[in-house]
Order: sequence, then C-alpha cells, then structure tokens
Amino acid sequence: MWNVKNRFPAKLMESLPGAGFAVSSTGGVMRAEKYGCAAEFRRTPDDHYTMTILPTILLNGLFARLWDAGYQKFLLTDDGHKFPARAEQLVNMRKFNEELRTALGIPTYYNEALGSTSLVSVYDRVSGRPGDVPDKTVGVKPTSGH
Repeated sequence: MWNVKNRFPAKLMESLPGAGFAVSSTGGVMRAEKYGCAAEFRRTPDDHYTMTILPTILLNGLFARLWDAGYQKFLLTDDGHKFPARAEQLVNMRKFNEELRTALGIPTYYNEALGSTSLVSVYDRVSGRPGDVPDKTVGVKPTSGH
C-alpha cells in the first residue's frame, strides 16, 4: 500500500502527462488518470503535493474502493453500492499503480507486487461475529432488481 505521507514536488507532478497520464487540476487538487483508474493529490503551501486518494478504479468518473470479500473482489462506491470487480479492471489498476509509482519514483515492495491490495477486507464468516454478513459490515445498501 502507498505511503500517503510522501510529498511530491510540483515539478515532478507536472511531468505526469509526459508519462502518459491524463492530468486535471482544479483549485489545488490534481487528478492523474490512466486505464480507467485514478489517484488524487492536493497541493501544500510549500508547492508540493500529497496523495489524498490512493490509486483506484473509477466508476462513472468517481473513485471506488476495492473490497476483498474473501470469495470475490468488489468495487464499493461512496453511495454504498457494490459492483463485482472484473479481471480487466484489476489488471488495469495494477498497471496504473505500477506506472504511477515509476513516474513518481516510489519503490514497489515484494508483498505489494504480488497482486491487488484492497482498501477493505472482511473474511470472518462465523455466525454472530462482526463480518458474518459482509455487506452489512462495510455498509453496502441492498439494490432493487437484482
């Protein structure tokens, strides 16, 4: 997982388009996008940037959290809905993560290079324990018509 305490000089952030990232900036907030994934950075008073949203998959232009439910990975939206993560999305997220790390000069450690790391994990399925109903544990709302 990324060390979100890293600070990146503005000059380095300005080089991201040269590495193939689509970069948009508004009011001191910069978003780097590629492969249907994105990360968000905020400008600090000393002309550096800090990462405020870790690299993740975009759903309809919005950031989604990756949730490992033990039997499948899902994407959780801020409005509480979940969608099954597709293999193509996970491959793209990994590619985005690796290319962003390279562009920013952040090393990749062995355990991070093994596969997708999830922001939320719920594995306990013992009845009566927290996590026995994973959707309830992470706040997923039921959807009608499924």
